[in-house]
Amino acid sequence: MRVFVTGATGFVGSAVVQELLSYGHQVLGLARSAQAAEQLGKVGVEALRGDLADHQSLKAGAERCDATIHTGFNHDFSRFAENCELDRQAILAMGEAMAGSHKPFIVTSGTGVLGGLARTAVETDRVLGSNVPRRSEQAAAEVAKLGVKTMVVRLAPSTHGEGDHGFVPLLIHFARQHGAAACVGEGVNRWNAVHRLDAAALYRLALEKGEAGAHYHAVAEEAVPFVEIAKVIARRLGLGVKHLTGEEAAAYFGWFSHFAGLDIAASSALTRQLLGWQPTRPGLLADLDNPYYFTQ
Repeated sequence: MRVFVTGATGFVGSAVVQELLSYGHQVLGLARSAQAAEQLGKVGVEALRGDLADHQSLKAGAERCDATIHTGFNHDFSRFAENCELDRQAILAMGEAMAGSHKPFIVTSGTGVLGGLARTAVETDRVLGSNVPRRSEQAAAEVAKLGVKTMVVRLAPSTHGEGDHGFVPLLIHFARQHGAAACVGEGVNRWNAVHRLDAAALYRLALEKGEAGAHYHAVAEEAVPFVEIAKVIARRLGLGVKHLTGEEAAAYFGWFSHFAGLDIAASSALTRQLLGWQPTRPGLLADLDNPYYFTQ
């Protein structure tokens, strides 16, 4: 298939592009800059200049291809609500371009939107209410009504690997800044996790085998205790681990304190059963113990 990929030069998107190419698919990648377009060209990918706010380019990409995989998202958390709306509108724009075509359209969400369930999240869980800023899944549901084969891939809060610029590097930054790694309370809250290359394989399998309306979990590890993450960071930096109260956590983590205290165990049993997905890359703690996390 010829696949339009947003976020094609990003941490996850670039892995998706390589996965698609290695299995014989062609890729049209959205490129925000000449540098990004050049980067895509070097790996044999045609670039389409544009960004998530440029609905004309998004629609053109979706129209020109047999399928669309949307991994692009602006992770500037100082403008999180605004960026969530940008994401929602981008999904609707691409969906409009594919209306009535029944083309596969894979939308990215996160298992974090299911936080607060007080149990292990599963693929059949749905986002309830309007208190979750990210509206990717709701937008995908709207697009499905237009005759588009929509699917959702929920990424783990720690999608890790070399080149990671997400949550774990932030934790390392905070540890260096404050002279200690930290967790909220005893740190028994859990994060699910996945290696970026395993996540990329899941996107491909969803493209090739996925069912309309399905939600898939890119989760290799269901529940990694936060304190164990802090311990690895502390050891690698030669620091101690601090157990923080809620007030202390707010001062230490700032805007990130919500995520640091997030307890979200998630299963991918149904995903593995339906798509035959089998993660094979290192787990979060083993990956975090690599030098590249501490030399960036």
